[in-house]
Amino acid sequence: MGKRILIAMGIFASLLSVAVAIPGIATFYTNYVPSACYGNKSFGVMIAAANDSLWNNGAACGKVFHVTCKGPRNPVPHPCTGKTVTVKVVDHCPGCPSTLDLSKEAFTQIANPVAGIINIDYIQ
Repeated sequence: MGKRILIAMGIFASLLSVAVAIPGIATFYTNYVPSACYGNKSFGVMIAAANDSLWNNGAACGKVFHVTCKGPRNPVPHPCTGKTVTVKVVDHCPGCPSTLDLSKEAFTQIANPVAGIINIDYIQ
C-alpha cells in the first residue's frame, strides 16, 4: 500500500510541474557583462535577461528558470532539441519582444540558433 501512495504522489508531482509551466517567448543575446543585476561580475553563460514584466523593477535578479523550447515563431522547421536548460536571470532586456532573452549558449541547448526566436515554457 505504501508504494502505491508514493507512486501516486510522484505522478501528481509530475503533472503539477507541467501544469505550472508558463508559456513565453525566447530570443538570445551575446554580450553578457556588464549586467543590470551584477555589473561587471560574470555568472558564466547559462544566463538570461528578463523582459519588462518579468523584470519587475529588478525582483527577477538571481531567479533561476527551467526553460524548454515548445516550437518555432518563424518559418524555421523543428528548431527544438527536446532539452531543457536552467538559467539564472542576471540582466534586464527593456522593450524585449521575448519573455526571456537567453545567452546564446543557453538558447543553443534548447533550439537551433538559426530560429532566432522560439516559443517556450518556463518554470521558476
